Amino acid sequence: MVEDTRISSIGQQCVCNGLRRAARAVTRLYDGLLAPSGLRATQFSILVALEASGPIILGKLAERLVTERTTLTRNLSLLEARGLVHAETGKDQRQRYISITPKGREALNAALPHWEKAQSFLRGRLGEDRLDALLRDFSDVVDATETPPPSGKFHP
Repeated sequence: MVEDTRISSIGQQCVCNGLRRAARAVTRLYDGLLAPSGLRATQFSILVALEASGPIILGKLAERLVTERTTLTRNLSLLEARGLVHAETGKDQRQRYISITPKGREALNAALPHWEKAQSFLRGRLGEDRLDALLRDFSDVVDATETPPPSGKFHP
């Protein structure tokens, strides 16, 4: 039998559980507000990253977005089918370069007011200082996970 005291505290103390709950809630909010644009929050983030980076190798884009390549490939397929991104093979046949298309830029620009509404809503609910601190904390969490733990397997 598992210790009841340890199990009952996990829900409040587990960093992974807390961040995933927050991520799902925030994603639900952004997806709802982005819906009129036809983009989901994940797709919006990909288009933003592509606009900021210019053409980029798939693996580097996955690193930048801190996502699995398979998940990114699935999302890129949806965006490519809509003509919002373009993928082409580089000089090395194993590398795929991803770029945003003019139609993707139009979709991104059309989605920006909806994204701004979501940002404004959370900024209003949490306050400017608290939201800015959270964003810094999120970056710190990402940075902290890049170093393997002292024991056990780790594959970032």
